[in-house]
Amino acid sequence: MSPHIRLGRTTAGIMWTVIATLMPVLLLSIYVFGFRSLIITLVSVISCVVVEAISQKALGRPVSVTDGSAVLTGILMAFVIPPGVPYWLPLIGAVAAIFINKELMGGLGFNVWNPALVGRALLTASFPVYMTAAWIPPIDWSQSPLGVYLGGGVDAVSTATPLYVLRHYGLAALLEKFGDLSVIYKNFAIGLRPGCIGETSSLLLLAGGVFLMIRGIITWHIPVSTIATVAVLSWIFGGETWFTGNPLVHVLSGGLMLGAFYMCTDYVTSPTLKSGQIVFGMGVGLLTVLIRLKGGYPEGVCYAILLMNCLTPALDEWFKPKRFAPPKPAPVAAVK
Repeated sequence: MSPHIRLGRTTAGIMWTVIATLMPVLLLSIYVFGFRSLIITLVSVISCVVVEAISQKALGRPVSVTDGSAVLTGILMAFVIPPGVPYWLPLIGAVAAIFINKELMGGLGFNVWNPALVGRALLTASFPVYMTAAWIPPIDWSQSPLGVYLGGGVDAVSTATPLYVLRHYGLAALLEKFGDLSVIYKNFAIGLRPGCIGETSSLLLLAGGVFLMIRGIITWHIPVSTIATVAVLSWIFGGETWFTGNPLVHVLSGGLMLGAFYMCTDYVTSPTLKSGQIVFGMGVGLLTVLIRLKGGYPEGVCYAILLMNCLTPALDEWFKPKRFAPPKPAPVAAVK
């Protein structure tokens, strides 16, 4: 509802800026997991762009793939997919993310849920083995011929993510597999650990998020409240040992940094008002910790964000500022 404040930005400008901040993450992922990361990301992006163009044509809308929204959805969906999945898998996710969740709901600006996470949720429900077991360890380039990876044929021995090891096997197994605390902190921050394609490097994701804050594309309210809630609750309820409840391990593990800076802050599916954004972030953090510690699934960021997306309209309504209006003048007594 008008009046609106115009900042001189365009949808395309915002989308392509966010995409640019994700390129260092993609380059590191290629180094960590091989060229499978690049191929899966390209398949995901091309699938989302093609599905969007076909959907808009079929629904009689102008084709707007140049605005970058489909490209960004493709990158983010690839980033939350394990690097060992078949190359055709993102195509199915693109149909759910773009056609079902976005275009059938009215197009950009009308979707209820984050498109990339809808694609991931459908893939997890439809192909649970691929989405929960297709993890590969970081590549040791000094031990492996380059030619094996140029074709994307990294049929590496599957491994487990840190959260999976911690959730199912405990502290001793995590220390045995990933080293002592100092090694874990360093590798998890840099991104030298198993995980989804774009979620491993917390430092690069943090740097990209800070850049977006400086540019005014996102604000601190959702990312800070999300990460802080996960840190505090995992420290309080993480377990009997200090390490199991170590907040830094939970913050650096899984897709928390990617979700906090790039998924939760989606303009369409997150609250508009700052107070609502803080509550939204706290809700995502609470649900993430609840799923991680008490659920059967070691990671909870995806479903936590999708569940809180449902509450976005309510949060905007609950925290809607009261309209200011001058007091009504006292009624004038009738003169006889």
